[in-house]
Amino acid sequence: MANTTPSDAVPADAASTPSEGGALAQAVEKAFSADGALAQADPGYVQRPAQQQLALAVAQAIEGREALVAEAGTGIGKTFAYLVPLLLSGARALVSTATKSLQDQLFLRDLPRLRAALGQPVSLALLKGRASYLCRHRLQLAREAEHEPRTQRALARIELWSHATVSGDLAELDLLDERSPLLPLVSSTRDNCLGGECPQFTRCHVMRARREAVGADVVVVNHHLFFADLALRDSGVAELLPTVDVAVFDEAHQLVEAGVQFLGTTLGSAQLLDFGRDLRLESAQPARGLAPWDELASRCEQAARELRLHAAGAQGAARMSLRLAWTDRAGDAAFKAALEGVEAACKAAAGALEPLADSGPDLMRLSQRAQLLAERAARFAAPAAADQVRWIDVGPAQVRLVESPLDIRSALTQQREAGRKAWVFTSATLGADAKLSWFTGSTALEDARVLRLDSPFDYAAHARLWIPERFPAAGSEPHAPAVGRLAARLASALGGRTFVLTTTLRALQAVGFALRDELAEAGVALDVLVQGELPKRELVKRFLARPASVLVGSASFWEGIDVPGDALQCVLIDKLPFPPPNDPLVEARVAQLESQGRSPFNEYFLAEAAVSLKQGAGRLIRSERDRGLLVVCDPRLVLKGYGARLRRALPPMTRLKEEGEALAWLRSLAQERDGIANESPETAGPDTAPGVAASGR
Repeated sequence: MANTTPSDAVPADAASTPSEGGALAQAVEKAFSADGALAQADPGYVQRPAQQQLALAVAQAIEGREALVAEAGTGIGKTFAYLVPLLLSGARALVSTATKSLQDQLFLRDLPRLRAALGQPVSLALLKGRASYLCRHRLQLAREAEHEPRTQRALARIELWSHATVSGDLAELDLLDERSPLLPLVSSTRDNCLGGECPQFTRCHVMRARREAVGADVVVVNHHLFFADLALRDSGVAELLPTVDVAVFDEAHQLVEAGVQFLGTTLGSAQLLDFGRDLRLESAQPARGLAPWDELASRCEQAARELRLHAAGAQGAARMSLRLAWTDRAGDAAFKAALEGVEAACKAAAGALEPLADSGPDLMRLSQRAQLLAERAARFAAPAAADQVRWIDVGPAQVRLVESPLDIRSALTQQREAGRKAWVFTSATLGADAKLSWFTGSTALEDARVLRLDSPFDYAAHARLWIPERFPAAGSEPHAPAVGRLAARLASALGGRTFVLTTTLRALQAVGFALRDELAEAGVALDVLVQGELPKRELVKRFLARPASVLVGSASFWEGIDVPGDALQCVLIDKLPFPPPNDPLVEARVAQLESQGRSPFNEYFLAEAAVSLKQGAGRLIRSERDRGLLVVCDPRLVLKGYGARLRRALPPMTRLKEEGEALAWLRSLAQERDGIANESPETAGPDTAPGVAASGR
């Protein structure tokens, strides 16, 4: 990318206070112009009015130190729309994203490219949670302990990498993913970190990342880290936030869920197992023989297993995460006994550790952890506070007891009142009304400026919507199998290239079974990929590698999956995605609305369904040239009075009436695709893929 001339940039102090001439807005306009910095940097650059409108709104928010909530439809290029004014402003900024992968994309690709294009000498830093970085001290302890040969070989590879890595970011290692049992062995947590007492403190990767963040102009974090730090002040964000002039939250629709998860108190079986493992390590350390470490560790590990068994109950064998209501277990004697067992095991460990706590930093930290875990077990055994909601997260390998505030209004309000800065919240989906009240109401941002920008894609020409009116009722026994059979017929006409999005895990299995059965009966050779049978990353990789596939997914597959081009041309949604009424958070929010004399269905259930429906439909059209079919297998979208409100949340696709029309549309897409594939290089049209700022980022 070519650099811009100095006149393209705004001096570092120009945006520190609002200016009458709007110097930042003028600089942003120039950067996005036909002969501006972005066009000079990328020959494929295409101007987009909506992108420029969003960029100017962000510039105004930065200049005025105001709050902006902006919904930017797919294809606008919202990432560059907020990054360009951010970099040109010279303001110190914090950018928070929904996931670590989006963090890496911003830090490794988007920000460096724009910094070069704009000629801005801006320093960048990436800050993740402790568990994302190698802990040299814990790696050393792990290498000294006894492990099975396979684990020892993996630890040896990690140790070899540790001598070469600069950042210590464990994402650099292919042999580790977020579910790897090796992670707790080689990374630290707030509970087990020794801080300044650690013998490796001067070489600590976590502390290095924090130092770089403190000195950087733009720091990239994620929502989980942001809220976990506000609650625990453990990763540097709480100290960093008061020093920035701008805070940007991309994928802001996930902000409330992340905040509710991380602003609360948790007690997890994984925490207890980690503690037991660290306790057992003392049998190989200088404290050997000073206490029955193996016995104490075994008690904690057994208590963790009992907690998981009785907290999860019949759902303990689930291969995917789910949330249980606290009332499902609170009155159960076995669950209460499991909590008492956790408290007793941790108190026994604390009793053995307390006299030895002054012997070294590891023993001191273990003593503190034992006391904290015992206190949390006692807390969850007692009734919850009136302003808190409790639930149980059940995953494939652990359970977590969670107690949290119901929303993030108070937490965000406190941050906004702490100092005058610009706050920018953006996503492709923030609500279904002009005020974006689904988002602003749950974040106390009713006073913010609201901007809604529709996608520039020609949905009417490129996409079709079919809502089968003669279909089994949603939730009825024959509904999920009917969805699977319909998906088989549509995918057969298209040659695969199909997503089926389900609202429940139960429907997921039924749809997958019926889909496979129907394809086998018809003699159609398509791969059927079902969530839970392989890791999410592997499922998407296989779908992309073999287009003659149908992927059936729930929950996380409704968003964050980007499959542009003809690899995905049909999306089926099994039914309207209303929140599950028995979910503990849903129950608590319904009770809150009823206590205020408001309608939970109109103000909560419909609003949530509209946003989720919009997210699911957003998987289909990801670029200007994409074409496809969206099918919502729920007649209520047409037959119920509220259906019109939900249909307005969808992109303006051309409606089809019958299955025959849907099949004909898919066959035409397949024929068009095959025709293009058969063109020779001499007759094929030029690649007109959009460039830097037109790529939808």
